[in-house]
Amino acid sequence: MSHVFPRNCHVQPPVAIGGEGVWLIDSEGRRYLDGSGGAAVSCLGHGDRQVTEAIKAQLDKLAFAHTGFLTSEPAEALADLLIAHTPGELERVYFVSGGSEATEAAIKLARQYWVEKGQPQRSRLIARRQSYHGNTIGALSAGGNEWRRQQFGPLLLDVSHIAPCYEYRERGEGETPEEYGIRAAEALREEIERVGPETVMAFMAEPVVGATAGALPPAPGYFKRIREICDEYGILLILDEVMCGMGRTGTLFACEQDGIAPDILCIAKGLGAGYQPIGAMLCSASVYDAVAQGSGFFQHGHTYIGHPVATAAGLAVVSAILDRGLLPQVQAKGAALQEALEARFGQHPHVGDIRGRGLFRGIEIVADRATKVPFDPAGKVAARLKKAAFARGLICYPMSGTIDGKHGDHILLAPPFIISDDEMAQLIEMLAGAMDEVLDGIA
Repeated sequence: MSHVFPRNCHVQPPVAIGGEGVWLIDSEGRRYLDGSGGAAVSCLGHGDRQVTEAIKAQLDKLAFAHTGFLTSEPAEALADLLIAHTPGELERVYFVSGGSEATEAAIKLARQYWVEKGQPQRSRLIARRQSYHGNTIGALSAGGNEWRRQQFGPLLLDVSHIAPCYEYRERGEGETPEEYGIRAAEALREEIERVGPETVMAFMAEPVVGATAGALPPAPGYFKRIREICDEYGILLILDEVMCGMGRTGTLFACEQDGIAPDILCIAKGLGAGYQPIGAMLCSASVYDAVAQGSGFFQHGHTYIGHPVATAAGLAVVSAILDRGLLPQVQAKGAALQEALEARFGQHPHVGDIRGRGLFRGIEIVADRATKVPFDPAGKVAARLKKAAFARGLICYPMSGTIDGKHGDHILLAPPFIISDDEMAQLIEMLAGAMDEVLDGIA
């Protein structure tokens, strides 16, 4: 009997004992193609010697130093590397141990910013429905997925949630993508006016929505208008790139493709590539200066922030992404994956949309392609797809509740950046087999 508290009390997962490239290996010798990088984490694949050697070397020098007393060489070097490649005026990096910690820190920093600026009445955060920002209380409050929020409702903060930018389902007939993007962004202005501009501290969003909506990119012009509205009302823009950042969409920071920069940005997952738990919150010089020239102390912290071994791993990972020319590869392989998905599933009667950027792709599953009607949630389509794919040796990321937290299903794909053409073909074949088994059975 295992004494580990699992994610699902009714499932005993295989024991992973090894990894090679895009493959994971269990104790029975079975190999699994990691088609989702776990949860868009394993960008370099498994067993990268450069990263593991960097971790070993750091352990030989220093394992831990509490940031209440000391900084460390790898933390300083990683911060320098990140800032050298950030868009806009991002200037400071606050290292944490994961995505939820990064978004939690961002929310608290946004609040403290306004306190330091002498505007304590600004306490309201605006986010979007069908977003996901993590599982701590603040992060979960910001997230707009009702299935995740439901049982914790009495504990959550009062956060406004506006409509997502969801072109597949929300763009009107005769409306251009650009027109829809502007219309969707204007929902932010409407909510600011509804609650009172003087009460709003920040707007928070994922540039490309991951887990809850399946690699959902924004419509053209959406985030430029969002940035304009934030500037018009003087509120902070927080971008959550925990899942879509660090090269996953083809640029180191996902927001680069929308031609904007946030005031606060959150990263994790691909930052450590699975080799160490690490995340980071980055902020602009003006946000940092409000604290530095005010109280001088960010009222926040965790024991393991800026951990030397974790930041050494992150430094090796980001260096590998940049030095090996992986960003152009992600763009090229992402286009190839999109083309292969469209060729195989583009006319599938139960595939409504195939979307995404780079090696971050989503397939929205529907009961009826013409009407976009989703399957009945009672059919547990996503769970069955996950099980059927896993039985074939494919790890992918199906989720339910795509539309409103209850209805709709999608499959998220986020393979390692090093996936080969042959492995991509294997991924498509295994996924097709799983979809045929599950969806033909329902139909």
